[in-house]
Amino acid sequence: MRTDIVTKEFPPEVYGGAGVHVAELSAVLSRLIDVRVHAFGGPREEPYARGYPDLEALADQNPAIRTLGVDLSMIAGIEGADLVHSHTWYANMAGHLAGLMYDIPHVLSAHSLEPLRPWKAEQLGGGYALSSWAERTAYEGATGIIAVSEGMRRDILRAYPQVDPAKVRVVYNGIDSAAWQPNEDTSALVEYGIDPDRPSVVFVGRITRQKGLPFFLRAAALLPEDVQVVLCAGAPDTPEIAAEVSGLVADLQETRHGVILISEMLPRQKLTQILTHATTFVCPSVYEPLGIVNLEAMACGAPVVGTGTGGIPEVVLDGETGIIVPIDQVDDGTGTPRDPEVFVHDLAEALTRMVSDPTRAAEMGRAGLRRAVESFSWERIGRDTVEVYASLLS
Repeated sequence: MRTDIVTKEFPPEVYGGAGVHVAELSAVLSRLIDVRVHAFGGPREEPYARGYPDLEALADQNPAIRTLGVDLSMIAGIEGADLVHSHTWYANMAGHLAGLMYDIPHVLSAHSLEPLRPWKAEQLGGGYALSSWAERTAYEGATGIIAVSEGMRRDILRAYPQVDPAKVRVVYNGIDSAAWQPNEDTSALVEYGIDPDRPSVVFVGRITRQKGLPFFLRAAALLPEDVQVVLCAGAPDTPEIAAEVSGLVADLQETRHGVILISEMLPRQKLTQILTHATTFVCPSVYEPLGIVNLEAMACGAPVVGTGTGGIPEVVLDGETGIIVPIDQVDDGTGTPRDPEVFVHDLAEALTRMVSDPTRAAEMGRAGLRRAVESFSWERIGRDTVEVYASLLS
């Protein structure tokens, strides 16, 4: 069985959870089947991966137009595959058109949905209409769809009611527990001014509306004074969200000691130290299909305080591996809390409970570590994915 994977992100050009997913999944699949990866960008080191740069003729066009140009350039390289598997809207059209061109099944993995990220119109302008069209067309035409959580499956069927529910199967994201594990070294903490003897709440993620960082920053102002706030946050989506977050961070730094902003993308060896020594990890997302970042924190032994949305409650077990914060969201696709002040208060209250009882937090962290290792291995996910492929080729 030859499966060709099409993706925007692939090492070394990875900036989000979808890129991590493709890298880990393709590595496992390469040991089980003939797999070939087609990725945006320059040449890749993996022998089964090939890069496709932007087309020079489209250099001055909207990012969505440039994306579709790369998709078209990928199609010829997919000839000869038995099945094509696309990831995110960036590559969905390459998979859709290759499936039509070569009469092969097109499977797509749902990592996020454009209708549930309307703030992207801030980034793409009219390109958001194109990205939405590309995603909808691919979903409605796909032979099979893999959702990364039950919550994501529900979102797909709500956003795209024309999709046959029988086509949508759940295969969770995973974690490489050999790479993500407790790291007792403290050199990175010293480097960034984090005191290992003080409680800390750690956030890791891009500065984007869906990650809910402004809500957390407002909640952080309500935490006990001795709690450190460690923000591993960069790559803002827009100048507007960058300015909002910068202002909130500056306000926090004026009123409390131990607010640490790390804007660069940290190497894993440093990030695992910060996660290992965290009293708790926080995931305040208003939209999160699953949240690999929660698995990474759990694999390092950190309990998680996470929003009760999307796939987060399927990973973080409330009262066992962390605390789930309820959120009542509007139905306009933004994920915005109906009452932001209530959500901020509830988030602060859950975080305060966690940092005020470090013994209980450590117990939850150990339970989360066991859950990450036992239930979310990439080997298991690779086998489940091959089963999906085989069912569509039989």
